Amino acid sequence: MKTRLLLSFPHNLTAEPVTYTLVKRYDLIPNILKADIDHNRQGSLLLEIEGEQANIEDAVMYLRGSGIDVQALKAAIVIDEERCVECSACVAACEIGALRCDEEFKLKFEADKCIECMLCIQACPLRAIRSIF
Repeated sequence: MKTRLLLSFPHNLTAEPVTYTLVKRYDLIPNILKADIDHNRQGSLLLEIEGEQANIEDAVMYLRGSGIDVQALKAAIVIDEERCVECSACVAACEIGALRCDEEFKLKFEADKCIECMLCIQACPLRAIRSIF
């Protein structure tokens, strides 16, 4: 099983070897998609982790018990449907195909395909797409 997690670290945990612990103790394979860690201040880490469901659940309990905020994510972007006029500028920018238009020219987002390149954010003329990271 694969899942994406957004971890938010308090200042006292920015130096902890969290990904090492996920590998060693919980037999998980972490893929760091994005990281913003300011030593002794705060940190955010977007991970895709792979492993057994029970191990992932145990790891999340460990992280939360350590004082790390954990949010499960499908993707690191959010589309504001009220602002979006479905111009498809983002579709043209999305080389991986996570954004596409259906037969009725309605914008469709496939979060499991998204690689968080953020090109869609730059391409959107109405700023209807934003990063949650």
